[in-house]
Amino acid sequence: MDDLSNAKRVVRDFTTRFDLETADARIDICAQHCAADYRWRGVHPFHEQPDAAGAIRAFWSPFLTSFSNVQRREDVFFAGLNDCDDQSSVWTCSMGHLMALFDHSWLGIPATRKIAMLPYAEFHRIENGKIAETAFFCDILRVAGQAGLYPLPQQTAADMVNPGPRTNDGLLLGHHDPAEGAQTLALVNRMAADISRANRLLNGEIELTNFTPRDELAANWHEDMAWYGPTGIGATYTIDRYIEQHQQPFRKHLANRIFHGHVARVAEGNYCGFFGWPNLSVTPIGGYMGLPATGKPAPMRVVDVYRRDGDKLAENWVFIDLLHWLNVQGLDVLGRIAAMNSENLMQIRRA
Repeated sequence: MDDLSNAKRVVRDFTTRFDLETADARIDICAQHCAADYRWRGVHPFHEQPDAAGAIRAFWSPFLTSFSNVQRREDVFFAGLNDCDDQSSVWTCSMGHLMALFDHSWLGIPATRKIAMLPYAEFHRIENGKIAETAFFCDILRVAGQAGLYPLPQQTAADMVNPGPRTNDGLLLGHHDPAEGAQTLALVNRMAADISRANRLLNGEIELTNFTPRDELAANWHEDMAWYGPTGIGATYTIDRYIEQHQQPFRKHLANRIFHGHVARVAEGNYCGFFGWPNLSVTPIGGYMGLPATGKPAPMRVVDVYRRDGDKLAENWVFIDLLHWLNVQGLDVLGRIAAMNSENLMQIRRA
């Protein structure tokens, strides 16, 4: 418990100072709070940065140039021992939105001068009182959609600003019974094992059983489960609509699912989160997200954050680096957004 409390304190001290400063000042704050061999991971086009200065240069400086009055609207924060390394490292997990005024174009997305909500999930590994490693996932497509530029076919589920936990108890700032976190982690691991069994079935590695997709979900999820997916897939609600709007398209239109593992998987209280780099690889065989088959295996970098309610899971927030996944297949989504913006400007001039 002391390790978790110390990790939380390190991250809260860091983010409290970091969020209030300019990009230049944030480099000094990183130097004070981050380890000398600090490593940062981000979604496409930022990818991996070997130090804090690289993270500032790649992501934070351009972001703070484009967005003003940035607020961190945090919905979930907790810490845990990493289940992926025999609990030898401590990580924190934060999730919510960065709310700001979108004043200057960003990544080819035109500014709106209105409120923009950038969904994010952030993991920090704490070692010797310093932040040694960070993974920062954000939903760039959500910002493009808010600017009126959606570059992909219609998604199967709802496009929305995903809410925080229904129970409003996602900020775990104090002490929590380790047994509760252990129960949450065990449930998530059991659910993941069921998914692995389904993937083996779909890959033809095991014979057909009577364990249906609905049985699989009902064993681990409440009937009124809420699944908040990334832009491009969307959010869905209840077991049956989840099957219809996400699980079925994912399993029908993507083949050769190969699981690569997670970098971190931690739980505390009723919450659990993990991320991989990548988590899995899949091969599009046509139809997924309305896109054609590529026949090319492509890696998916994914974050999952869960809330447990009793003996089953109730809510799941999902971040997928879809820009990277599509870019590997040859689709430059940011280039498509820039082209859409240029065409809009030409139409305005012609009018």
